[in-house]
Amino acid sequence: MNPMENGSPSFCDRSYDPCLGRGTSLVAARRLPAPPLPMRKLALLLFLAPACLGLATPIPYKVAGRMPDMLEPLDPSAVRIDGWLGARIDANVRSRLEVVDTTPLLAGYLKKPGEHPWIGEHVGKWLHAATLAWAYTGDPALRQKLDQVAAELISSQEADGYLGTYVPAERFGLNPGADWDVWSHKYNLIGLLTYYRYTGNPSALKACQRIGDLLIATFPSKKSILAAGTHQGMAATSVLEPMVQLYRVTGDPRYLSFAEYIVGSYDEPEGPAIVKTLLTVKQVNQVANGKAYEMLSNLVGLCELARVTGDPKLLLAATNAWGDIVQNRLYVTGSASVHELFSADHELPNGNDAHLGETCVTTTWIQLNLQLLRLTGNPACADEIELSLYNHLAAAQNPRGDDWCYYTALEGVKNYDKGITCCHSSGPRGMALAPTAAYLKGDGALYVSTLETSRGTFDVGGVPVTIEQTSSFPALGRSELVIHAPSPVRFALKVRVPEWAAPLTAAGVTAGAGWASLPEKTWHDGERVPLTFALQGRVIRGEYTNYARSAVAWGPFILAADAKNNPQLESLQALRLAPSADPALASSNGALSFTCKVRGLWDTDLHNVTLVPFADAGSSGSEYRVWLRAGL
Repeated sequence: MNPMENGSPSFCDRSYDPCLGRGTSLVAARRLPAPPLPMRKLALLLFLAPACLGLATPIPYKVAGRMPDMLEPLDPSAVRIDGWLGARIDANVRSRLEVVDTTPLLAGYLKKPGEHPWIGEHVGKWLHAATLAWAYTGDPALRQKLDQVAAELISSQEADGYLGTYVPAERFGLNPGADWDVWSHKYNLIGLLTYYRYTGNPSALKACQRIGDLLIATFPSKKSILAAGTHQGMAATSVLEPMVQLYRVTGDPRYLSFAEYIVGSYDEPEGPAIVKTLLTVKQVNQVANGKAYEMLSNLVGLCELARVTGDPKLLLAATNAWGDIVQNRLYVTGSASVHELFSADHELPNGNDAHLGETCVTTTWIQLNLQLLRLTGNPACADEIELSLYNHLAAAQNPRGDDWCYYTALEGVKNYDKGITCCHSSGPRGMALAPTAAYLKGDGALYVSTLETSRGTFDVGGVPVTIEQTSSFPALGRSELVIHAPSPVRFALKVRVPEWAAPLTAAGVTAGAGWASLPEKTWHDGERVPLTFALQGRVIRGEYTNYARSAVAWGPFILAADAKNNPQLESLQALRLAPSADPALASSNGALSFTCKVRGLWDTDLHNVTLVPFADAGSSGSEYRVWLRAGL
């Protein structure tokens, strides 16, 4: 049984702040009409006065799922990731989430209307990512910022529960320049529910309930929810995900009924027909208008609803979509979308003008894979998460961690932006989710799903067990797991073997791609499990759009030629990979680099080209290229 679903009390399941004393309300002023600004500032100071912090363990759901998860990710507070990926996660916290100016994110709420139609989505996205990051780091400064932003947002909620950025005449409709209202409420629900579950702050839950009640009062009695969201209603119907979570947090069946109404609205005239299409046609580019971000958001919600209702058709629709994306619409770097749409089969252009790999799509693709990994235990979903984290998501992130690309081409240049965009707010969410994919548990087994230096702490029948991993990745295919436990404890151990790492050997077990299973046994403190796995360069032959081209990879990294690192070359476009051009590691101290044999377009002489991870390529503004001409 998932311990988060057993309804047991939690230390943070409280309606008071322990720093102030039992029964002392933090939000009494929030129940009154919004006071003048000086009074609101005073209320905010009272809200923020407590400085003590609890452990970042989420409040259990009140409603258990009828479709139990096969695997349960560890909470961020139980995980630490170091190494290459850990540095990117840390940069996301240090250089973005902790320091971003949240004043513009709140401005549209404190003075309506906002500057642009979807300005309301950003603060909820930040709350979601920053809460997970605080749970991961325990940083008190980030917690203080979280409390402040949450309080400011909640203080702007109107008497009927409205928590958006539009003036009254333009709410919940397809109005020109003002048609993302339900969408913004969705992200406020996601952000505030996450914040509530990790802090126990009752005002956040109350705000979410008031949003839910307003949505129920508006749809469908006043209008169809399809009439409140673009892309054949998919923007508005994506509120499905947090409405299911609100039901699970509160146990109020009205929220479940509303979630089921949303899925029913798919089949209204001019509706997106998401489930019906995915159960019959099984192609995401045939769903509604093919808009990738909004569709993936709905699929994440369908997984949440499948979990709570046990309806297998909802899960089948999501898995059909997953299979179609992987087979026909996924870039080699772990993202999808061309001009923000799911394109035709295998139509995957590489350049900047294709507006490919929208960062919102990359992040939501990771979310869908996390959902399916939990529900099915399929290691292929974990492989897709890894591919995206090490490649397209990290490539969209400036290595400094502060700025993000809206789109990330496979050849051309990277356009990092400093503005308030949907992708600049989505990317940090994807990186904040990375720790939850590293260590999992299920069926009496502990799962290790990363080969980075890292650790995960589990509760095994009341015994705290930490698996500490020390790895030579990404230089060598060697790692060691050390078990730490105060007393002997029995469990099975499973280690994910990505295809690039197969075969993996551990404790006498040799395994191909999938889960390497070490039989259940009694473990003692200090026991060690050496791992050896394949780690080498390889060439990926292109097809369809990339016929007669090849990409080069090392472990999970897709590599790229960056003009900055190859000043001797006249043109990256003229490069031809030499036969047997598998790359060799050149440097793993600091930035990774590799060498590979190439020829020019017309000459037969071999030259060395320097390659770097796609995630690092173009970070200085230089031209780069993933797909190179195939050698003859």
